[in-house]
This record gives sequence, C-alpha cells and structure tokens, in this order.
Amino acid sequence: MMIDGLFPTFVYGVDVPNHKELNQRLEKDIIQWSKESKGLQKTNRKGWHSDSNMQEKPEYQDLVKILYSLQDEIYQHQSLDRKPRMVNMWANINYEGGHNIAHVHPNCLFSGVYYVKTKPNCGSLILGDPRLGAQIQRGVHVDAPFHMQQELKAIPQEGRVLMFPSWMFHMVEPNESGEDRISISFNFIQEGFQR
Repeated sequence: MMIDGLFPTFVYGVDVPNHKELNQRLEKDIIQWSKESKGLQKTNRKGWHSDSNMQEKPEYQDLVKILYSLQDEIYQHQSLDRKPRMVNMWANINYEGGHNIAHVHPNCLFSGVYYVKTKPNCGSLILGDPRLGAQIQRGVHVDAPFHMQQELKAIPQEGRVLMFPSWMFHMVEPNESGEDRISISFNFIQEGFQR
C-alpha cells in the first residue's frame, strides 16, 4: 500500500535551554506591567492581556531574538523565500478559571506562544484540525496516533515555544492550577507583506 501525508499542517516547538533566569525576569516584568496597565479584552476570559507592542520594549529583546531564530528555521523548513517580521507580541496572565476562547490570528503567517509560568492543570493549548469537513470523521480510537486526532492538546511547559499557522483555530482551557498561568503570544508575517 502507498501512503502519502498530503497537505500537512506543521506545529513547531523548542524548549529554550537555560530558561529559568529568563523566565524569572519575564515573570517579574509582566506582573509589574499588569499592575500598571488594565490590559486589553481580546479572546481572554478571567485574565489579563497586555498591550500588543511587547516586541518593542528593551526588557523583552532576549526573547524576541530567540523567536526570530526559530522563525528562521521554520522558514527554511517551509522553503519560504522572504524573511520573517514580528508584527506584535503580548503577555497573558490567566488567573484561576482564566481561559481563551477559540480563535485565529487574521493577516498573519505564524503565531505562537512562549510559556513563562505554568503548573499542572493550568490550561492546555488546544489546536484544532484545520481541514474543512474533517469534523465529520467518526470512530477514531482514543489511542489512535496524534496525527489522526481531530485536535491536539499541548500541555504547557515553562521555557517551551510553540509556533503554528495563524489560520489554525486554537484555544486555551481554563486554569485550574490554583496559581497564575503566564505566557507570551506573538505573530509573524513575511517581510514585504503589510499588516
């Protein structure tokens, strides 16, 4: 039998080495920022969403460099012939019960998340199968390989970056850890495209 994986959707990830010191600084800066700004209401419920210009602030440039480096690898893997450009980045604090409703990121190419502070049961990232009509498939065993499932549940881990196509529906489950969940989200486009 011949088997081809046609039109695959790739999700990329990396665990940042020696992330503890970086995360301590990020957590401190983000908590202070949340005390100074009421934040934005987007897809977040029972949580705080910072302004979306985080990539311009000097205290976050170490993380910005890491994200650009991963985007360069992704562009090579996908044979993209332009350079990546980060268009926005923001911090998220999901308090007890905090979650994010299902959404996409319009007018972007790749979106992603970096985990600053996580605890067990703080809310997994759910990525949905983007294929039109795929939800009519029935009878998939719960122990089937993850690439046959209709959604991927990514358990957050401190120091991990995940990147995925911006058109992929995603959401965050409620935080039931008893502690704040802190993450940073971002969007990239290709140079030469407007946003």
